[in-house]
Amino acid sequence: MIKKVGLALLSGILFFLSWPTYGFPFLAFLGFVPLLILAFRERQVKSRYRNWRVFALSYLGFFIWNIGTTYWLYFSTPFGAAFAIFVNSLLMALVFQIYHIIAYKVNFTASMSFFIGIWLSFEKMHLGWEFSWPWLNLGNVFSEYTFAIQWYEYTGIFGGSLWVLLMNAFIFKSILLYQQHREKAIIYRRSFYSILLLLIPVGISLVIKSYQPEYDTFKNVLIVQPNIDPYEEKYDLDDNDIKQLILKRTRSKLNDSINLLLLPETVFASGTRMRHLENAPISQMTNHLQDRYPKLNVLSGISLYEVIRDEKQTTTQSNFLRNGIWFNDYNAAYFKKPDTTSNLYYKSKLVVGVENFPYKSTLEPILGDVMIDLGGTVSMKTTQDNREVFTLSDGTKTAPIICYESVYGAYVGGYINNGADFLSIITNDAWWKDTQGHQQHWSYAKLRAIEMRKSIVRSANTGISGAIDPYAKVLKRTNYDEPAVLYIAIPIDQKRTFYADHGDYIARVGQFFTLAIFMIAVFKRKR
Repeated sequence: MIKKVGLALLSGILFFLSWPTYGFPFLAFLGFVPLLILAFRERQVKSRYRNWRVFALSYLGFFIWNIGTTYWLYFSTPFGAAFAIFVNSLLMALVFQIYHIIAYKVNFTASMSFFIGIWLSFEKMHLGWEFSWPWLNLGNVFSEYTFAIQWYEYTGIFGGSLWVLLMNAFIFKSILLYQQHREKAIIYRRSFYSILLLLIPVGISLVIKSYQPEYDTFKNVLIVQPNIDPYEEKYDLDDNDIKQLILKRTRSKLNDSINLLLLPETVFASGTRMRHLENAPISQMTNHLQDRYPKLNVLSGISLYEVIRDEKQTTTQSNFLRNGIWFNDYNAAYFKKPDTTSNLYYKSKLVVGVENFPYKSTLEPILGDVMIDLGGTVSMKTTQDNREVFTLSDGTKTAPIICYESVYGAYVGGYINNGADFLSIITNDAWWKDTQGHQQHWSYAKLRAIEMRKSIVRSANTGISGAIDPYAKVLKRTNYDEPAVLYIAIPIDQKRTFYADHGDYIARVGQFFTLAIFMIAVFKRKR
């Protein structure tokens, strides 16, 4: 039993040591191997409890992976961290258990194909359902080693997930072959093929990067990192205080050459009523700046609300206040170019528990009006269906991506399909303090740059603000807990990528194979 526990722990440790931003990602090529060996050995013995042992031990391994990489959720709320870590570990263990059961009924090739397909399907589910938590999707593991994954422009992160899964399956098969035949030739041959499977994608990536174009179009962006402590200061400062702070910080930095002023998520956090927006401090500040700089565009985060007095106008995302009064709450991006009215985009990929109540119509009668606090203000947010893009005064278009939305590849592709020329990420990463949370969030933005071949500008309240070019090179960045104003010229790449056009097609193929093999296993007599 000690050896079995050791195998489970080894899997978790390998994934923990592979994860950004501290890890060596190629260790993930071995991460599943100990668990696969453990499950294979259990299938060779007759025991009433072998399936339960596989489930419990795989849960242990996945728990080590989850707590080691996302422990930082604790700093926003212990309960939210416990919920995310325990439940995501449980989901991973359930996926592995389904593979283990199917492996009884099909041959080795089919079982490993099913394992790869069901894990890709699990990651795809984590991008779309209301308990969405794709932070540990395998393709994210290479975010600090972007020299090796320039081909993400064709595959998205699911190409990286497939790479990791294939390598694990191949190494697992190699170990089984050697244990069966005990021939050194197997080691040499399989090692050679493993190296090829490792080096060919890296080589393709280096070739793609060698063809990086010379850019002739640039946009000048001024990025503000206010560095307001959300636990001590943010909600003690009203929007007028923030307006004065921004004007003071940017006064010596602004000039006529700047195309965009970028401010972080909900930097104006007092809660502005929608009908009063044009007279709010954010509008006063913007009008003042644009009077001085007639070509300046402004993009900022703001907290908005809309009062509803007719129940027929409410939706499942509306919040009940008191008898006869409801309100819609928006985590919004505010944009204004000179001589026009403002435009808004409402954050639509929401943080579970903080900004949405998953499956509210089903769970609210059971749990009541409870929200799981993962950091920030807790209320149901109202979203929008389309991926809004904002057009600057010179015709260039940018995507207003709010915080958590930047983790979703195909979702960000929706902005590109609506014409975005570069990506603007606004966020507040201070809830997790100086931990891996804000570092991983910044690192994942590099993946979006490669997938879309678009420059990224990023404004964090605190965390890491800066700019990334279309090949994931960091042009400039801040540090945590550092008030800063950055002036950056970003290149504009007009290329449309295969991934932006076709989305998560690898996951869809994986879902097809998973279903096909599952049906074969169900209707096939046990071997």
